[in-house]
Amino acid sequence: MGTRIIGTGSCLPGTVVTNDDLAKIMDTSDEWISTRTGIRERHLAKEETTAGMSAEAAGRAMENAGVTAQDIDLIIVGTVTADNVTPACACEVQALIGADHAVAFDINAACSGFMFALHIAHAWLQTGVYRTALIIGAETLSKIMDWSDRSTCVLFGDGAGAAVVRADERGGLLAFDQGTDGVRGRVLSCPNRSNNNPLVRTSKELQYVHMDGQEVYKFAVTQVPASLQKTVEAAGLNVGDIDYFALHQANIRILQAVAKRLKVSEEKFPVSLDHCGNISAASVPILLDEMNRQGLLKPGMKVALAGFGGGLTWASAVLEW
Repeated sequence: MGTRIIGTGSCLPGTVVTNDDLAKIMDTSDEWISTRTGIRERHLAKEETTAGMSAEAAGRAMENAGVTAQDIDLIIVGTVTADNVTPACACEVQALIGADHAVAFDINAACSGFMFALHIAHAWLQTGVYRTALIIGAETLSKIMDWSDRSTCVLFGDGAGAAVVRADERGGLLAFDQGTDGVRGRVLSCPNRSNNNPLVRTSKELQYVHMDGQEVYKFAVTQVPASLQKTVEAAGLNVGDIDYFALHQANIRILQAVAKRLKVSEEKFPVSLDHCGNISAASVPILLDEMNRQGLLKPGMKVALAGFGGGLTWASAVLEW
């Protein structure tokens, strides 16, 4: 018994913010951002919420899969920007889409969140406890950015992506790898609330994302190709057998470096970061949905997925479409 993706969906906020728009409020330019990152615009939320975008993406994925909310047994949302500490975003999605019978919970693996959710769903589907799962990566990163820090805030956007996965005798997911390096976790971080009780007085100042870009780059360009190579070999394939590499959309230079290390043409690395930016846990499912709806994915194709980022975490998978 395997696990197959049978439908995809995505949702982006309605407001597009270009590099030129950012140049009006900070010391930057389209050239400065695009040449260093490959990003030209991103979608930022106004009235949209993480749960609302998740539910919209979920609805489109279910429609694409030909299933209803009553068919969903499990909902997992990967996010670092849920609308509330509690209830979980997945619980809100369950209510919004009417998946009355589904078990729902969130996970926090940052930019690897969707991939970790995929692996969790796969493990549970293999036990036979559940048959159909809805996995979502969703972020409203704009609310945790310091918009005076041009080295970080220009990278990120908001949005949600979803996939319906189902236990399938024909297989689908061929191999998986994931890992964590908590020792280096502070190179990409965002503090939560500090202790605030009768024993401790703390500042009420808001905390924002901090990133050591050079360290994150070094991590990504070494760990991601190693993980992908390991997963491809575990699937009984060679790197050349992979039709597409759908990677977390962090930075165009990272994608180029991974392609070079694997000795694979960049044409096999679809890109959405130019118009979406980095959407953390949402970037892999959004890219996968774009590929699916553009007709790039054909039955029998071999596709490698990879997420990597805060934690530090990484995960890769090879699947047959």
